[in-house]
Amino acid sequence: MANSATAPKKSSFASMFSSFVIPLAIVTGILIYMFVMGNPANFEDNDVTKHPVPEGVGHILGLIYKGGFIVPILLSLVLMNITFSIERFIAIGMASGKESSEAFVHRVKGLLHGGQVDAAISACDTQKGSLANVIKSSLLRYKAVENDSDMDKEQKVTAIKQEVEEATSLELPGLEKNLSIIATMASVSTLIALLGTVIGMIKAFSALATAGSPDSVALASGISEALINTALGIGNSAIAIIMYNVFTAKIDVITYTIDEAGFSIVQTFEASHKK
Repeated sequence: MANSATAPKKSSFASMFSSFVIPLAIVTGILIYMFVMGNPANFEDNDVTKHPVPEGVGHILGLIYKGGFIVPILLSLVLMNITFSIERFIAIGMASGKESSEAFVHRVKGLLHGGQVDAAISACDTQKGSLANVIKSSLLRYKAVENDSDMDKEQKVTAIKQEVEEATSLELPGLEKNLSIIATMASVSTLIALLGTVIGMIKAFSALATAGSPDSVALASGISEALINTALGIGNSAIAIIMYNVFTAKIDVITYTIDEAGFSIVQTFEASHKK
């Protein structure tokens, strides 16, 4: 049977990581908005109600601050996106192990063809990661059924195949953990940005609707709020989509490599047990 001890630990850590990062990102986003972007030094006469300073970093920070109360929400989403992307990058990188997946699988194949099953298991211990865990579990099953006189060849092959599938099913959820959060960032960021855009345009049109001459300051402020929220939301959404696709592609490569290794193990067993 596949070793199920590592999967719950990985899942538990990923769940704790999510529950810790999300509220921390929200608080951090609010603090950045209030004390960094809302720093009076970023505005003319040190007055946050006035225009941002004409140039420099303060101008950019003050301009973003003028985006309104939707900005800290978007900042929180940006921080979540960055944090979960880094976490997935590290986790998926560790899943491949120390050596490149292709080189490792090629080495295991060579050891199996030479009948060195124990050496292949030792190589898995050195390699580590999800790929090595699946291959090691399959090789241990390989050894267990090899000399089992109560099973015929077909039953042994089926047992090895089943072990590969079970071990893979335990490892894949750990690789895909938190990817749903990154995918959610892609759609939620755009929707919240759209909300900020609509609010900003409502303020702009309200300024136009005032009696007499329109309030140019309120008009500019409303349009600025709309465009800033749009830029932040679309930018974060684009990053989330790119990172999600990158991680999905990496997981597909690992899955393909696991399938290739599993097929090789079964094929080697069949070749060495022709009767």
